[in-house]
Amino acid sequence: MATFLYRLGRRAFRRRGLVALLWVAILVGAGVAASTAPAPPEDSFSMPGTESQKAFDLLDERFPAASAEGATARVVIRAPDGGRISDPAGKAKVEELVTALGDGPQVSSVADPFKADAVSEDGTTAYASVTYKVNAMELTDQARDSLTAATEDARSDGFTVETGGDAVMAEQEMGGTAELIGIGVAAIVLLLTFGSLVAAGMPLLSAIIGVGIGISAIGALGSTLELSATTSTLAMMIGLAVAIDYALFIVSRYRAEIAEGRTPEDAAGRATGTAGSAVVFAGLTVIVALAGLAVVNIPILTKMGLAAAATVGIAVLIALTLTPALLGFAGKKALSRKDRKAPAGQRAASAKPKLGTRWAQFVLRRPVTVLLTAVLGLGAVAVPAASMELGLPDEGSSAPETTQRKAYDMLSESFGAGFNGPLMVTIDTRGADDAKAAADTVGKEITGLGEAAAVTPANFNEAGDTALLTVVPKTGPSEADTESLVKDIRSLSGDIEAETGATMLVTGATAMTIDFSQTLDDALIPYLALVVGLAFLLLMLVFRSILVPLKAALGFLLSVAAALGAVVAVFQWGWLADLFGVAQPGPIMSMMPIFMIGVVFGLAMDYEVFLVTRMREAYVHGSSAAESVTTGFTHGGRVVAAAAIIMISVFSGFIMEDDNMIKMMGFGLAIAVLFDAFVVRMAIVPAVLALLGTKAWWLPKWLDRLLPNVDVEGEKLHKELGDTTAPPEPAREPETAGV
Repeated sequence: MATFLYRLGRRAFRRRGLVALLWVAILVGAGVAASTAPAPPEDSFSMPGTESQKAFDLLDERFPAASAEGATARVVIRAPDGGRISDPAGKAKVEELVTALGDGPQVSSVADPFKADAVSEDGTTAYASVTYKVNAMELTDQARDSLTAATEDARSDGFTVETGGDAVMAEQEMGGTAELIGIGVAAIVLLLTFGSLVAAGMPLLSAIIGVGIGISAIGALGSTLELSATTSTLAMMIGLAVAIDYALFIVSRYRAEIAEGRTPEDAAGRATGTAGSAVVFAGLTVIVALAGLAVVNIPILTKMGLAAAATVGIAVLIALTLTPALLGFAGKKALSRKDRKAPAGQRAASAKPKLGTRWAQFVLRRPVTVLLTAVLGLGAVAVPAASMELGLPDEGSSAPETTQRKAYDMLSESFGAGFNGPLMVTIDTRGADDAKAAADTVGKEITGLGEAAAVTPANFNEAGDTALLTVVPKTGPSEADTESLVKDIRSLSGDIEAETGATMLVTGATAMTIDFSQTLDDALIPYLALVVGLAFLLLMLVFRSILVPLKAALGFLLSVAAALGAVVAVFQWGWLADLFGVAQPGPIMSMMPIFMIGVVFGLAMDYEVFLVTRMREAYVHGSSAAESVTTGFTHGGRVVAAAAIIMISVFSGFIMEDDNMIKMMGFGLAIAVLFDAFVVRMAIVPAVLALLGTKAWWLPKWLDRLLPNVDVEGEKLHKELGDTTAPPEPAREPETAGV
């Protein structure tokens, strides 16, 4: 591989004009396609195979009037202190409110509280349900403004009016600020790392072009493949971070080759052949981790993962072709001014060892101390993860000052905690002899459980073959007793079908959350096995070792556990909530752990590949095990640190987004990269390698013969170029690390 990439890098260097023109043409073409493509669809959520989804599908088919396709709003009105909604003034106010709501654009219907039995027992609070003809994403600004105006007009004479529902949610603008922050910090870090504006600009330009192509392609294919705005945000988050890093490593290796006296063209080829090989395998691990999200069988996760994986693939191609082309334009201007003035072959000389060298030597002297400190520290940070509560965001997790949260609290106070999480029980009566009797039996059985606050009478569709009844739990949507109620109702289905011939399914937001969490729990082990297994094989190919990939996987598990602990502490417990803009601490989003595992695993393997590949290269070319660790940090420590800081900056920028999911992801990924790059890869990895010595690079001879030699360390390339050091004898004495 190194030889092929060496030739590719030299060819791109020589034909830099053509390569750059081709990528710009692809960017323009993708941009034009995106601008002329239909608007991307709304974020949709489905879970194929779950009972909740089957119930929703049944409602869409036979009971469209009860489906959740149209946007809804619940306008809650409370009488002044001492007053009642049933008083003449209250009735007049409610009638005025219902009329104003019904006059709004795109409104399908408004349920009068007095006709819909939507008045609290104490008579102080009522709510009007508004149903729209279109979904929340298709609501116009006029429709939203009309809803807001109606509620504001009703806030007079001491009446309190608040609104909840998806029709109220303002569309959140994503993109812009987060990306600018990430790019700005990346530019500063690159400038400090390289000491050259030209060298600093190349990774940024490569990343902007690569991410631009990826996002434009998602926009162009959005309507065809049903890729939503959230999908492109995630692709931008991941793509921007890895694209800068991949170009950074190739530019850094190019500068090192120039410092050793190579010609610019030869240096570009060597950089692409060596660092480029690491980029390929690092990119593959990220792609495997992201594409592996498909095993969860939740369409929104699958689309997000595949779109981000495609963007990473583009970043790899950009790094291997456009980056050496840009080096062709830059030549020796990619070096700092001081290095350009130094004689060829003397640029790398330095009287004082680099910080990476000094750190590696420190770890080699005290590997046990460093290892225990790092492991115990990450273990302590991971402790909160043991109390992690998962859930999907609802209006109860909104900020206390929002109208949605106020409406949620008013409904809970006046109608009961379970009112905000009602269960929808669908009854397919096609197999029943008496449809009405079957529906009545279901209602009686659920009431007989004694766990529900209320069970409404069954409501049949026009065909009379499907009934719908609503069950109001006694407890809130996220409480354990509510989950028990869902399970108990579902446990009745077998007996009911045997007795009546009717099929019963439970759905609703609360049931969907339960099914979603269960789906993720069931998929976690297969997903981990797939991702870690494939990545383990890839790393065995790269490092020709069993223990190094094993160490990489275990280190990842430690860093992701610590990251999840930090997420729980901030977003669930509320520690430093104000600092990170967390308005309302609450349960962690259900998809967050498995998504973090996928993304962080791929990124963690990036640093493993970039750092340890240089160690492997030194070891293969004759260095001792200890010397190879020092060499890896001497040449790669600073660059890995810079790459990690860039990635942390990119992810941290997304903490400023209003969308809770993006905010949580940005924080989780940023803190995970911090732990993995600076604790696991910079401390645990060299400490473990110091303790293992030559055993770290052991591979059974039979397995060595079976595995194809991809030559990531460039041994064949160096032989072809005539500058290789004779490979070491296999029977080297194991080294003893100082403790």
